[in-house]
Amino acid sequence: MARRESLNREKVLDAALDLADREGLEGLTMRRLAKTLGVEAMSLYNHVSNKADLVDGIVERVFEQVEPPDPALPWPEQVRTAALSMHRVFSRHPVVPLALATDRSNPTSPRAIGAMDGLVGALFQAGFDELGAWRALGAINGLVFGALLLSTGGFTGAPGAHAGEEQVGVYIRRLDPARLPHFSRLLAWTTQGDVNPAADFEQALDMLIQGLEATAKSGHGG
Repeated sequence: MARRESLNREKVLDAALDLADREGLEGLTMRRLAKTLGVEAMSLYNHVSNKADLVDGIVERVFEQVEPPDPALPWPEQVRTAALSMHRVFSRHPVVPLALATDRSNPTSPRAIGAMDGLVGALFQAGFDELGAWRALGAINGLVFGALLLSTGGFTGAPGAHAGEEQVGVYIRRLDPARLPHFSRLLAWTTQGDVNPAADFEQALDMLIQGLEATAKSGHGG
């Protein structure tokens, strides 16, 4: 009989992340995870304390995939690199921004927030004081998570699929162009296949960075 490979925390978390990607946070249970791993549910508690620890663990695993910015680069490029990496990584694992947005996880370990530390360092390098860096970080996080919300159907749809894709036709049929001419025009345009969430995010990020550069140059970084 083949010997079963022993478990460790990393293997448990990787299997949990795969299960959560497929079934969502509600589908991530100790019983289902144990079945996936071919073990008894109680054996999982040798590696994770409870579901909260499990969710924190998979969030940390995903955060570790975020590319930290190179401090040798100009600070705007550091911000761009970090934000693009966050967007790409979280797009592959929508359960992570969902866990963060719903306060089901708040990772604080150095392994989880190392990339964020580099991003804050870039903002200090730009000349922002603590208040300015806090506000700039909030703007960047707001853009990343807002873009994910729009592009993944509330963090639960297929990555890369526009959240409003299935509903645009319904909206257009119900809207009265005479009363809402501008919104009707915009929604009609989205049906032409020109919506690209990744490209939209990059453009929005460039606009945000331009605003941060202008703020930093003006000396109003706080």
